[in-house]
Amino acid sequence: MRDSSLDIGLALGGGGARGFAHILALEALDELGVRPRLISGSSVGALLGAAYASGLSAAEIRAHVCSLLTNPLELVDRLFPNRMESLNDVLRFTAFDAESVAQRILPDGTAKDFASLLIPLKIVSTDFYTQGPVILDSGSLTTAVAASMALPAIFHPVQIGDHVLLDGGMTNPLPFDLLTGRTSVTVAVDVSGGHVRRHMEGLPSPMEVVLGSSQIMQNAIVRAKLALALPDIILQPDVTRFRVLEFYKVEEILRAAAPIKDELKRRLEQFSRVNL
Repeated sequence: MRDSSLDIGLALGGGGARGFAHILALEALDELGVRPRLISGSSVGALLGAAYASGLSAAEIRAHVCSLLTNPLELVDRLFPNRMESLNDVLRFTAFDAESVAQRILPDGTAKDFASLLIPLKIVSTDFYTQGPVILDSGSLTTAVAASMALPAIFHPVQIGDHVLLDGGMTNPLPFDLLTGRTSVTVAVDVSGGHVRRHMEGLPSPMEVVLGSSQIMQNAIVRAKLALALPDIILQPDVTRFRVLEFYKVEEILRAAAPIKDELKRRLEQFSRVNL
């Protein structure tokens, strides 16, 4: 199918390392020759959505992510250019600067601002003071991505104008509602997870509790949203067993998520036949 007439909106959800599953959905679109009309993203979905909306192919995004995360030295160089200062921060349990990290992990070729994007993009973040979602669709793309992935206890909040912003997954971890009425077919990729198999003896560490609590909250929000309304196509890759910060398992995550590529192709071809 090479059908540019399909009017698709794509929502990429948050879920930490599990979000690498989004790459399979992007590959399906590339292989079908279908370009979304609009993308929405939260947290890691905002990061990958920014790269794709900039014009990078799914293959380029996959190559970048795998190169970055399977090469420990390259990852350390990107995240800790001033190693002594940064490692001291780690030892003091100081949170990281989200914008600095976003600048270093976004692929080369990612647009600097929303105005330069090839596909319109809406990024979700969360205002610390109003305790509600903030939709970012103008200005610096890097800053918006940083604001959407500023997970508490890991990153400092990001300030944009009067807003002090945290991870978008805290209020809208699967932002398919931002596409409602704007496209004829809404595709959502849910990587918020679910029941996690116990993998350790004893109690989880304080950091595991913080991250796990965030995932419990995000999963509950997604379940509540899906009970009220469904996107036209919902993809839920089998990546629940991976934890939020297991980025080094990128290749395992991609293998586990592989079935959603053919699933998305099949579902979109069904929509295409209906529209003929």
